[in-house]
Amino acid sequence: MSAADEETALLGLAPVAPDGTVAYGPHPDQVVDLYGPRPGDGAGPDGGAGSDRGAGAAVSGPLVVLLHGGFWRAAYDRRHLSPLAAALAGQGLPVALAEYRRVGGGGGAPRTFEDVAAAVEAAADGRRREVVLVGHSAGGHLALLAAARPGTPVRRVIAVSPVADLARAHELGLSDGAVAELLGPGPGFAARLAAADPVRRPPVGVPVTILHGTDDPDVPPDLSRRYAAASPATTTLRELPGVGHYAPVTPGTAGFAALLSLLRPPRST
Repeated sequence: MSAADEETALLGLAPVAPDGTVAYGPHPDQVVDLYGPRPGDGAGPDGGAGSDRGAGAAVSGPLVVLLHGGFWRAAYDRRHLSPLAAALAGQGLPVALAEYRRVGGGGGAPRTFEDVAAAVEAAADGRRREVVLVGHSAGGHLALLAAARPGTPVRRVIAVSPVADLARAHELGLSDGAVAELLGPGPGFAARLAAADPVRRPPVGVPVTILHGTDDPDVPPDLSRRYAAASPATTTLRELPGVGHYAPVTPGTAGFAALLSLLRPPRST
């Protein structure tokens, strides 16, 4: 499947409504959508966008907090990951799909980063459940940053095609200068870049797994390789040969199966 086909496959899926929504602030984007498993969920091998879900099932895995990408811009919201959230819930996993303020909609540094931390806390809600933070693309960058905050409830991070090396992404001018838009103009840019770069702020005591397709045209896999090289003790890099940017977060693909295997190991037979 080509990169364009991958994008079409994901963005062509109909959004899936959540079971409920929790607000963590007054802004319309400060919300978390909740997707829960139903009795009997979790039997399928790779899930699908139309999986049933809801309250009442025995939880078979960690709380998954999802962070969407879109290069931190307001033009891209959480709805394109709602099929992924529903598919994971259909596999027996409770899921919280977080929204946050983005560039052009009241966000940017540091508000976007503060929102993600608050969304994770709201999703965890003080429960003693393992919290796995899963972020895609720019959401992968945000997941890595959030896991490095002191006192975070996050116990694992799975970063999918992440913008894991912010300085390198800025050098490359990814998505027409998205990093510069995120951090804003003016004096102190270098300091803001350093503070927001996951390579310089690896999480302490939180294991990180990175999934990155070798054919990703949007976020070069070299960014993930650089992050893994900088944090070899805590980071596992799993490259997906021939895979682009969107397949790992598209239900029904082999990339999705790889993501699911990290969240919920296969049952023994």
